[in-house]
This record gives sequence, structure tokens and C-alpha cells, in this order.
Amino acid sequence: MKNLFLSAAIVLGSLTSFASTSPITNTIVKVVSVEDEYTEIKLEELPSAISESLKKAYPEAVITKAYKNEKSEYKLDVTVGDKVGNLFANADGSWIKK
Repeated sequence: MKNLFLSAAIVLGSLTSFASTSPITNTIVKVVSVEDEYTEIKLEELPSAISESLKKAYPEAVITKAYKNEKSEYKLDVTVGDKVGNLFANADGSWIKK
């Protein structure tokens, strides 16, 4: 009889450990990407302040393309030697980090 009660207690005890639930945590990461619409402009339309800033910061840089958005921010496709990259600037020639 003791064995029956002991066995029943062990079985019920082990079933309750399997029935326990662990807390579920949902981690939702929302990534919002905001892209400003840049329209290509002619290199002649680029403000002289930007050209001068580029010559001071990167004397060997060559602008291959220029773009402008509604906020009068400029995106420059620049080549320095064999490296190609983008720079962003305001109309007054100050650099923007993006």
C-alpha cells in the first residue's frame, strides 16, 4: 500500500513538472528605413560651397554624379583613386552624416 501511494505521488509529481509553462517573451524588432527621394542634377548645378568643401576635405576626389532632395540636401557619388563612395552635404557645404 505504501508503494502504491509512493508510486502515485512520484507519477503525479513528475507530471506536474512537465505541465509547468515557461514564460513566453516575444521580441519584436521594427526597422523603419526612411529614404529621401534624391533626383539627379547636373554637376554644374551643384553649389560652389559644396565643391569647395570637397576640395578642402578630399583634394583628390572626383564627383561622378550629384543628387538633390526636397530639403536641399545633396548626395554626391565620389571617386577617390580606386575607391567609390557617397557623401551628403547641405547647400552651405557642411557635411551630413547618414
